[in-house]
Amino acid sequence: MNHVRWGIIGCGAVTEVKSGPAFAKVPGSSLVAVMRRDGEKARDYAQRHAVPRWYDDASALIDDDGVDAVYIATPPSSHRAYALQAIAAGKPVYIEKPMAMNHGECLDIVEAGRAANVPVFVAYYRRALPRFTTVAKLLADGTIGTPRFASVVLHHPFEKAYQDKANLPWRVQPEVSGGGIFVDLASHTLDILDFLLGPIVEARGLSRNQLGAYPAEDAVALAFAFGSGVVGTGLWNFGADRREDRIELVGDRGRLTFATFGDGPIRVETDGRVDNLLVENPAHIQQPLITTMVGQLLGEGTCPSTGETAARTSWVMDQALL
Repeated sequence: MNHVRWGIIGCGAVTEVKSGPAFAKVPGSSLVAVMRRDGEKARDYAQRHAVPRWYDDASALIDDDGVDAVYIATPPSSHRAYALQAIAAGKPVYIEKPMAMNHGECLDIVEAGRAANVPVFVAYYRRALPRFTTVAKLLADGTIGTPRFASVVLHHPFEKAYQDKANLPWRVQPEVSGGGIFVDLASHTLDILDFLLGPIVEARGLSRNQLGAYPAEDAVALAFAFGSGVVGTGLWNFGADRREDRIELVGDRGRLTFATFGDGPIRVETDGRVDNLLVENPAHIQQPLITTMVGQLLGEGTCPSTGETAARTSWVMDQALL
C-alpha cells in the first residue's frame, strides 16, 4: 500500500471524536466509507465528516473495492463475525476494545489473520499515547528501580445510566458486551499494564453482582502476576461512594502513580522527592495509535496493539469472571 483507505463498520459515538476524524488527519490515510444499520444515521455521519460513501450493510462495505482496511466499531458481540469476514476479504482490521466476547473468540480472529497474512489491530490506543509512553520511558530508564508491585483501583458511583432496568445500556448486557463495566473499562487498564510490564501470566479473580441492577458483574477483585516476577492487585467497583482512578507501580527505588482515564499528572516519587509530570492528550485520542497502524500498513513501522496483545488482555478478564 502507498495509501490506506479506511471503512468504518458501526459509526457510532466512539467514532465521532475519538477515532473517526483521525483517519483523515494521519498522512497516507483517508476515511472513504462508513456503515451503520440505520442508513439515515450512516448518511448523516458521512455528510458531517465528508466521507464519500455510506452503507447500511456491513458486507457491502467490506466488499467495496475502494476500501483497503476495516475499522470495526460495533459492540463486542459482532466483532468476531465482522473481523473474520474482513480477513477473508484480505483486508486488515482495526477492532474496538475489548477485542471480542472472550479469549476464545480473540484466538479465532488471531489465527484467521495469521493464516491469511492479514494484520489485526485493536483499539487499545493508550499504548501509543504520550502519557503512557512517558511512563514506559521512566520504567525503562530505571527511574523507580526494579518494579515490584502494581496496584489498580477504579471506583465509580452507581450511575444513573444503569438504574433503569427496562433500558439498560449494552455495556451491562453480557450477551452483547461479554460482561459489564469491568470488561469495558478494566480492559484498558490491564492492557496498559501488559504494555508497561509485560504479559500477565497468572490471574485469579472474584466477581460479584452487589447492586442487582443489571445482569453483569459490578464488583471485581483480581490478583495477578507478570512473567517478569512483578505481582499486582486490582479492585473495580461500580457502586462506590465516589470516583477513583489510580494505577500505582512500586519499585525498589520509588513509585509512579497515574490514572488510566484521567489526564492528571504522572506522580514520580524517588529518593524522597516528588515530581508531577503533565502530559496532554491529543484532540483525537486514537490518532497516535492510528498513525502507527498506517505506518505498519505502509511498511514504515509497527503498531504496538495487535490481536496477539489484545487477546492476552481478554484472557486476564476471563480469569477475573470465572
